[in-house]
Amino acid sequence: MGLNGYLKVAKERKFAVPHFNFASAEQLKAIVLGFKKVLDSHNLPSSDYALMVGTSEGEAKFLGYVEARKLVDAWKLDTGLNIFLNADHHKSFESCKEAVDSGYDTVLFDGFGLALEENVRTTRQVIDYAKSVSASRRTEITVEGELGYLRGESKMQEMVELKPEDFTKPEEAREFVQKTGVDRLAVVFGNIHGVVTKQEERLDFELLKKINGAIPNVFLVLHGGSGLSKDDFKKAIENGITNIHINTEVRVAYREGLEKDLKESPGETTPYKFLDEAVEKMQGVVEGKVKVFLNL
Repeated sequence: MGLNGYLKVAKERKFAVPHFNFASAEQLKAIVLGFKKVLDSHNLPSSDYALMVGTSEGEAKFLGYVEARKLVDAWKLDTGLNIFLNADHHKSFESCKEAVDSGYDTVLFDGFGLALEENVRTTRQVIDYAKSVSASRRTEITVEGELGYLRGESKMQEMVELKPEDFTKPEEAREFVQKTGVDRLAVVFGNIHGVVTKQEERLDFELLKKINGAIPNVFLVLHGGSGLSKDDFKKAIENGITNIHINTEVRVAYREGLEKDLKESPGETTPYKFLDEAVEKMQGVVEGKVKVFLNL
Protein backbone atom coordinates (compact mmCIF):
# COMPACT_ATOMS: atom_id res chain seq x y z
CA MET A 1 0.00 0.00 0.00
CA GLY A 2 1.27 3.46 -0.87
CA LEU A 3 1.25 6.59 1.27
CA ASN A 4 -2.17 7.70 0.04
CA GLY A 5 -3.58 4.36 1.15
CA TYR A 6 -2.33 4.88 4.70
CA LEU A 7 -3.63 8.45 4.73
CA LYS A 8 -7.03 7.16 3.62
CA VAL A 9 -7.06 4.70 6.51
CA ALA A 10 -6.09 7.50 8.90
CA LYS A 11 -8.88 9.74 7.63
CA GLU A 12 -11.48 7.00 7.91
CA ARG A 13 -10.37 6.00 11.42
CA LYS A 14 -9.80 9.57 12.68
CA PHE A 15 -6.09 9.60 13.39
CA ALA A 16 -3.12 11.30 11.74
CA VAL A 17 0.01 9.97 10.07
CA PRO A 18 2.98 11.47 11.97
CA HIS A 19 5.79 13.32 10.21
CA PHE A 20 9.14 14.19 11.80
CA ASN A 21 12.23 15.83 10.30
CA PHE A 22 15.79 14.60 10.59
CA ALA A 23 19.24 15.84 9.57
CA SER A 24 21.45 13.01 10.81
CA ALA A 25 21.52 9.25 11.22
CA GLU A 26 20.99 9.29 14.99
CA GLN A 27 18.00 11.63 14.67
CA LEU A 28 16.38 9.23 12.22
CA LYS A 29 17.12 6.42 14.68
CA ALA A 30 15.30 8.29 17.46
CA ILE A 31 12.26 8.86 15.23
CA VAL A 32 11.96 5.30 13.95
CA LEU A 33 12.53 3.67 17.35
CA GLY A 34 10.04 6.04 18.97
CA PHE A 35 7.37 5.18 16.42
CA LYS A 36 8.11 1.46 16.67
CA LYS A 37 7.98 1.49 20.46
CA VAL A 38 4.49 2.99 20.44
CA LEU A 39 3.19 0.40 17.97
CA ASP A 40 4.80 -2.46 19.89
CA SER A 41 3.68 -1.29 23.33
CA HIS A 42 0.05 -1.02 22.17
CA ASN A 43 0.14 -4.23 20.09
CA LEU A 44 -0.77 -2.31 16.94
CA PRO A 45 -0.26 -4.06 13.59
CA SER A 46 2.43 -2.17 11.66
CA SER A 47 0.58 -2.98 8.43
CA ASP A 48 -2.11 -0.44 9.38
CA TYR A 49 0.18 2.50 10.11
CA ALA A 50 2.77 4.60 8.35
CA LEU A 51 5.52 6.96 9.45
CA MET A 52 6.66 9.93 7.40
CA VAL A 53 10.18 11.29 7.84
CA GLY A 54 11.36 14.39 6.06
CA THR A 55 14.32 16.53 5.15
CA SER A 56 13.91 20.19 4.31
CA GLU A 57 16.13 21.69 1.63
CA GLY A 58 18.68 22.66 4.27
CA GLU A 59 18.56 19.29 6.00
CA ALA A 60 18.88 17.45 2.68
CA LYS A 61 21.88 19.52 1.64
CA PHE A 62 23.56 18.82 4.98
CA LEU A 63 22.87 15.09 5.01
CA GLY A 64 22.58 14.37 1.28
CA TYR A 65 19.52 13.31 -0.69
CA VAL A 66 20.87 9.88 -1.65
CA GLU A 67 22.25 9.35 1.85
CA ALA A 68 18.83 10.12 3.40
CA ARG A 69 17.20 7.64 1.02
CA LYS A 70 19.68 4.90 1.93
CA LEU A 71 19.29 5.48 5.66
CA VAL A 72 15.51 5.20 5.44
CA ASP A 73 15.80 2.06 3.33
CA ALA A 74 18.03 0.49 5.97
CA TRP A 75 15.50 1.18 8.72
CA LYS A 76 12.64 -0.16 6.59
CA LEU A 77 14.58 -3.36 6.05
CA ASP A 78 15.54 -3.67 9.70
CA THR A 79 12.11 -2.97 11.22
CA GLY A 80 9.57 -3.86 8.53
CA LEU A 81 7.83 -0.54 9.17
CA ASN A 82 6.07 1.50 6.51
CA ILE A 83 8.33 4.55 6.33
CA PHE A 84 7.95 7.21 3.64
CA LEU A 85 10.65 9.78 2.88
CA ASN A 86 9.42 13.30 2.19
CA ALA A 87 11.18 16.29 0.65
CA ASP A 88 9.81 18.79 3.13
CA HIS A 89 9.41 22.51 2.29
CA HIS A 90 11.16 22.47 -1.06
CA LYS A 91 10.81 25.89 -2.64
CA SER A 92 11.64 25.36 -6.30
CA PHE A 93 10.93 22.91 -9.07
CA GLU A 94 14.66 22.15 -9.29
CA SER A 95 14.96 21.08 -5.65
CA CYS A 96 11.79 18.97 -5.89
CA LYS A 97 13.20 17.32 -9.02
CA GLU A 98 16.45 16.52 -7.21
CA ALA A 99 14.50 14.81 -4.43
CA VAL A 100 12.39 12.79 -6.88
CA ASP A 101 15.51 11.80 -8.83
CA SER A 102 17.12 10.66 -5.57
CA GLY A 103 14.26 8.29 -4.81
CA TYR A 104 12.12 10.26 -2.37
CA ASP A 105 8.61 8.88 -1.95
CA THR A 106 6.91 12.25 -1.83
CA VAL A 107 7.68 15.94 -2.16
CA LEU A 108 6.21 19.11 -0.72
CA PHE A 109 6.41 22.17 -2.92
CA ASP A 110 6.44 25.13 -0.54
CA GLY A 111 4.24 27.71 -2.22
CA PHE A 112 3.34 29.61 0.94
CA GLY A 113 3.17 33.34 0.21
CA LEU A 114 3.15 32.98 -3.59
CA ALA A 115 0.42 34.39 -5.79
CA LEU A 116 -2.19 31.71 -6.49
CA GLU A 117 -1.36 31.53 -10.20
CA GLU A 118 2.38 31.06 -9.60
CA ASN A 119 1.74 28.51 -6.87
CA VAL A 120 -0.57 26.54 -9.16
CA ARG A 121 1.86 26.66 -12.07
CA THR A 122 4.90 25.38 -10.15
CA THR A 123 2.93 22.80 -8.16
CA ARG A 124 1.51 21.45 -11.43
CA GLN A 125 5.02 21.28 -12.88
CA VAL A 126 6.23 19.26 -9.89
CA ILE A 127 3.23 16.91 -10.12
CA ASP A 128 3.72 16.32 -13.84
CA TYR A 129 7.37 15.43 -13.29
CA ALA A 130 6.59 13.17 -10.30
CA LYS A 131 3.94 11.35 -12.35
CA SER A 132 6.36 10.77 -15.23
CA VAL A 133 8.95 9.29 -12.88
CA SER A 134 6.27 7.25 -11.08
CA ALA A 135 5.24 5.70 -14.40
CA SER A 136 8.79 4.79 -15.34
CA ARG A 137 9.54 3.29 -11.92
CA ARG A 138 6.09 1.76 -11.48
CA THR A 139 5.83 3.26 -8.02
CA GLU A 140 3.77 5.97 -6.31
CA ILE A 141 5.37 9.38 -5.85
CA THR A 142 2.92 11.77 -4.22
CA VAL A 143 2.97 15.55 -4.06
CA GLU A 144 1.84 17.98 -1.38
CA GLY A 145 0.94 21.58 -2.08
CA GLU A 146 0.63 24.53 0.26
CA LEU A 147 -1.87 27.35 0.25
CA GLY A 148 -1.73 30.40 2.49
CA TYR A 149 1.19 31.91 4.38
CA LEU A 150 2.57 29.93 7.33
CA ARG A 151 4.55 32.39 9.42
CA GLY A 152 7.34 31.70 11.90
CA GLU A 153 10.49 29.59 11.83
CA SER A 154 11.38 26.13 13.11
CA LYS A 155 12.89 27.43 16.34
CA MET A 156 11.94 29.00 19.68
CA GLN A 157 10.33 32.44 19.25
CA GLU A 158 8.64 34.86 21.61
CA MET A 159 5.83 35.95 19.29
CA VAL A 160 4.76 35.62 15.65
CA GLU A 161 2.33 38.10 14.12
CA LEU A 162 -0.61 36.47 12.33
CA LYS A 163 -2.79 38.20 9.77
CA PRO A 164 -6.24 37.11 8.52
CA GLU A 165 -5.03 37.24 4.92
CA ASP A 166 -2.45 34.57 5.75
CA PHE A 167 -5.12 31.93 6.32
CA THR A 168 -6.16 29.42 3.67
CA LYS A 169 -9.42 30.36 1.93
CA PRO A 170 -11.81 27.45 1.21
CA GLU A 171 -12.74 28.70 -2.24
CA GLU A 172 -9.08 29.13 -3.22
CA ALA A 173 -8.32 25.67 -1.85
CA ARG A 174 -11.00 24.20 -4.12
CA GLU A 175 -9.59 26.05 -7.14
CA PHE A 176 -6.03 25.07 -6.27
CA VAL A 177 -6.90 21.39 -5.98
CA GLN A 178 -8.91 21.39 -9.20
CA LYS A 179 -6.05 22.99 -11.16
CA THR A 180 -3.18 20.98 -9.67
CA GLY A 181 -4.49 17.57 -8.58
CA VAL A 182 -2.35 17.51 -5.42
CA ASP A 183 -2.53 14.51 -3.11
CA ARG A 184 -2.16 16.55 0.08
CA LEU A 185 -2.65 20.19 0.96
CA ALA A 186 -0.94 22.04 3.79
CA VAL A 187 -3.32 24.63 5.19
CA VAL A 188 -3.10 27.65 7.48
CA PHE A 189 -5.80 28.18 10.12
CA GLY A 190 -3.86 29.78 12.98
CA ASN A 191 -0.90 27.38 13.03
CA ILE A 192 2.66 28.71 12.87
CA HIS A 193 6.14 27.31 12.38
CA GLY A 194 8.18 26.85 15.54
CA VAL A 195 7.27 27.36 19.18
CA VAL A 196 6.17 30.70 20.67
CA THR A 197 6.89 31.44 24.34
CA LYS A 198 4.86 34.63 24.87
CA GLN A 199 1.84 33.92 22.73
CA GLU A 200 -1.02 31.42 22.72
CA GLU A 201 -1.72 29.76 19.40
CA ARG A 202 -5.41 29.92 18.51
CA LEU A 203 -6.53 27.58 15.77
CA ASP A 204 -9.65 28.43 13.75
CA PHE A 205 -11.35 25.05 13.65
CA GLU A 206 -14.44 26.44 11.93
CA LEU A 207 -12.23 27.55 9.04
CA LEU A 208 -10.56 24.13 8.96
CA LYS A 209 -13.98 22.50 8.82
CA LYS A 210 -14.94 24.68 5.85
CA ILE A 211 -11.70 23.87 4.04
CA ASN A 212 -12.25 20.17 4.58
CA GLY A 213 -15.77 20.50 3.23
CA ALA A 214 -14.53 22.32 0.14
CA ILE A 215 -11.93 19.65 -0.74
CA PRO A 216 -13.13 16.42 0.93
CA ASN A 217 -11.05 14.14 -1.29
CA VAL A 218 -7.69 15.73 -0.50
CA PHE A 219 -5.64 14.88 2.58
CA LEU A 220 -5.13 17.95 4.79
CA VAL A 221 -1.78 18.55 6.47
CA LEU A 222 -0.99 20.47 9.65
CA HIS A 223 2.42 22.09 9.66
CA GLY A 224 3.68 23.92 12.71
CA GLY A 225 2.48 21.26 15.13
CA SER A 226 5.21 21.96 17.70
CA GLY A 227 3.78 23.65 20.77
CA LEU A 228 0.14 22.78 20.16
CA SER A 229 -1.89 21.04 22.86
CA LYS A 230 -3.28 17.53 22.82
CA ASP A 231 -6.78 19.00 22.54
CA ASP A 232 -5.69 21.10 19.54
CA PHE A 233 -4.46 18.00 17.75
CA LYS A 234 -7.63 16.08 18.59
CA LYS A 235 -9.88 18.82 17.21
CA ALA A 236 -7.70 19.22 14.12
CA ILE A 237 -7.97 15.51 13.35
CA GLU A 238 -11.73 15.55 13.94
CA ASN A 239 -12.02 18.33 11.36
CA GLY A 240 -10.02 16.70 8.59
CA ILE A 241 -6.29 16.78 9.37
CA THR A 242 -4.69 13.44 8.46
CA ASN A 243 -0.98 14.31 8.56
CA ILE A 244 0.86 16.32 11.24
CA HIS A 245 4.42 17.69 11.03
CA ILE A 246 6.68 18.11 14.06
CA ASN A 247 10.18 19.55 13.84
CA THR A 248 11.01 22.23 16.40
CA GLU A 249 10.14 20.15 19.47
CA VAL A 250 12.35 17.24 18.40
CA ARG A 251 15.16 19.67 17.57
CA VAL A 252 14.90 21.23 21.02
CA ALA A 253 14.90 17.82 22.72
CA TYR A 254 17.93 16.72 20.69
CA ARG A 255 19.88 19.86 21.59
CA GLU A 256 18.97 19.70 25.29
CA GLY A 257 20.09 16.08 25.47
CA LEU A 258 23.34 16.83 23.70
CA GLU A 259 24.09 19.81 25.94
CA LYS A 260 23.38 17.71 29.04
CA ASP A 261 25.78 14.95 28.01
CA LEU A 262 28.53 17.38 27.00
CA LYS A 263 28.19 19.28 30.28
CA GLU A 264 28.32 16.12 32.37
CA SER A 265 31.22 14.64 30.39
CA PRO A 266 33.22 17.60 29.03
CA GLY A 267 36.21 15.42 28.18
CA GLU A 268 34.24 12.81 26.22
CA THR A 269 35.20 12.56 22.55
CA THR A 270 33.33 9.40 21.50
CA PRO A 271 30.22 10.50 19.56
CA TYR A 272 28.00 7.52 20.38
CA LYS A 273 28.59 8.20 24.07
CA PHE A 274 27.75 11.89 24.09
CA LEU A 275 24.82 11.42 21.68
CA ASP A 276 22.97 8.93 23.91
CA GLU A 277 20.99 11.55 25.80
CA ALA A 278 20.14 13.46 22.63
CA VAL A 279 18.68 10.35 20.99
CA GLU A 280 16.82 9.37 24.17
CA LYS A 281 15.22 12.79 24.65
CA MET A 282 14.29 13.09 20.98
CA GLN A 283 12.79 9.60 21.00
CA GLY A 284 10.71 10.53 24.04
CA VAL A 285 9.15 13.47 22.22
CA VAL A 286 8.41 11.29 19.21
CA GLU A 287 6.69 8.68 21.38
CA GLY A 288 4.52 11.29 23.04
CA LYS A 289 3.42 12.84 19.76
CA VAL A 290 2.74 9.51 18.05
CA LYS A 291 0.44 8.45 20.91
CA VAL A 292 -1.55 11.66 20.50
CA PHE A 293 -1.72 11.48 16.70
CA LEU A 294 -2.84 7.84 16.75
CA ASN A 295 -5.45 8.61 19.46
CA LEU A 296 -3.94 6.18 21.95
